[in-house]
Order: sequence, then structure tokens, then C-alpha cells
Amino acid sequence: MNPVLVTGGSGYLATHLITELLRQGREVRTTVRSTTAREETVRAAVRRGGADDAGLEVVAADLTADDGWAAAATGCAEVHHVASPLPAARPEDPDALIVPARDGALRVLRAARDAGARRVVLTSSFAAVGYTPKPGVGGADADRAGAGDWTEDDWTDPDTPGLAPYPRSKAAAERAAWDWAEREGGGTELVVVNPTGVFGPTLTTDIRSSAELVKTMLEGGMPVAPRHRFGVVDVRDVAELHVRAMAAPEAAGLRFLAVADGPTTSFLEVAALLRRRFGALADRAPTREAPGEEPPRLVIRNDRARALLGWRPRPVETTLVETVESLRAMGMLHAAD
Repeated sequence: MNPVLVTGGSGYLATHLITELLRQGREVRTTVRSTTAREETVRAAVRRGGADDAGLEVVAADLTADDGWAAAATGCAEVHHVASPLPAARPEDPDALIVPARDGALRVLRAARDAGARRVVLTSSFAAVGYTPKPGVGGADADRAGAGDWTEDDWTDPDTPGLAPYPRSKAAAERAAWDWAEREGGGTELVVVNPTGVFGPTLTTDIRSSAELVKTMLEGGMPVAPRHRFGVVDVRDVAELHVRAMAAPEAAGLRFLAVADGPTTSFLEVAALLRRRFGALADRAPTREAPGEEPPRLVIRNDRARALLGWRPRPVETTLVETVESLRAMGMLHAAD
């Protein structure tokens, strides 16, 4: 059986996806920027997740350069493009994030097509769906999702005034991917997964994701909760959705929103849940919100993934509780100064 290619192998989502594929008996090839710096991190994560890393090959390829991508994709009929640049701080120049996200996606797509891959499943984001306020529904800061009822038919406009670089980069990269698939994709199909805030257990000590927000709350780094509502999805469920989207013939050419069932949540509601479930461990979690108007209660639909792919996400509370348990087990929670 041909290997499956997963880009960005040391990442929060990618380590779970690789682990799931290996558990299913698949051979996996994954890319990292440097095998010297990252290969053992990936292998340790896979073993931590309960999979045998004997079927894993780790190769070097960087989203900002052409080198390595042709070799990485050779012999792979299935490609999961998970890697995306996510800086620790907001860049002053939006192009510092937009250009590598867009050009990196196109590099992976071209390599997949040239290798004869039948399908690429690309990780995008809800940021590419719901960050342009809908007319007549109510306003929202451009850095966050607008109010409304959101489905895969919706798009963030990268030219929305004041839009932050991250959602702008996700929208631009996904648009570029769809445009490329239509013009140049040949026989390689494209499917896109659009997760909301990704939480859940980590297999590495470098999470750089929404789960970092839980750590920040517990350590006292968020004394006041921002006024903001958002969707939650478990990292394990996003990995499963990738696998289902790759396997289902009817998924070709579609986007899939990845979000847990039920209403969106707020930072303050997350903090209250942590206090209720973890007592003294969550003593430093915020108990008040920043001044301002009540954030819009946006609705994010996962109907397509449920109906077409049979996807059933975990409850939000389960995901958040197991995020904390994972951080604690990994020794990643530290007392605030």
C-alpha cells in the first residue's frame, strides 16, 4: 500500500493524524522543516499516542521553498496538508503570514498532482469562513468572527477592513487552493477541513494552538476574559475528519466545518467550567469579562460532516477537561508569578 503524506508532522493536529493513520495500519511519510531538530519529536509523539512509529518516515521540506516537496510526495496517492505558518506574535507585515500560507499550499498541491495523488485534504480554518460580518446581522471586531449562522457556503473576504493577518492568510490560502484545483488540479481532487478553535490532548510539549489558551487561564495569564464567542472542536475529531474526508468519494470538491455540537462558548464560560471541574487547579482562571457589549452568539453548522461523512464530534466539556488532564500529565502547567 502506498504511504500517506502528512505535512507539518511535528504539529498539534498532525501528530494526532499521523498516530491515527499508523493505528489503522497505514504507512505514513511526514514532512518537517528539519529532521535533525524535529524527527525525534514526531516519533516520541506518535509513541505517546499509542502507535508504533516503525511505519513512519520523516523527511525535510519547508513551505517557503521548493526543495524536498517532489520527493516527499513521490508514491503518495493521499496527501493531508496540515502544515501552516503560525507565528508566536502578530507580524507587522501581513504578507509575512499570507505569502507563506498561500505559496506553501500551492507547493504541496503541485507536488501532489505531479506525483499522481488522487486527493489532497487541506486543513484550513473557520477563519476562512466566518470572519467577515454578515450584512444586517450585527457587527463584530474584524479580528473575530461576525455574528450569524455559518455554513461551508460562507467565506471570509480577505479584504475585510481591519482583518487580522491570520484569518486573512487562511482565507487567501484556501481561495488560492480552490482556484488552483479548478485550473491546474488535473486528476487530483481537493477537500478542505475548516476547524474552529482546536482543543484536546496534546502529544507534544509545543502546542501553539487554541489549547494554549487553557494553559494561560490556569496559570493566571488571563486575569480578565476577552469578550468573544467561538466554536470548539477536539483535535482527535479533526484528525478523524481528515481520515473520513480522504476516504469518502462523495467528499471530493467540498469543504467541511469541524465544530462540536451545540452553541458556541466564551472565554468566561470556559473559565467557569475549569473552576467547576478542577477546583484549586483553576483558581487563577478569570472570573470577569472585559468591558463591552455582549459578544454575538454565532451559530456554526457541522451538518455536512455529520450527514455526509458520519462524523460525530466529542462534547465540548469532554474536550476541555481532557485538554487540562493532558497538560497536567505532560508536566506543562506551572504556577504563575
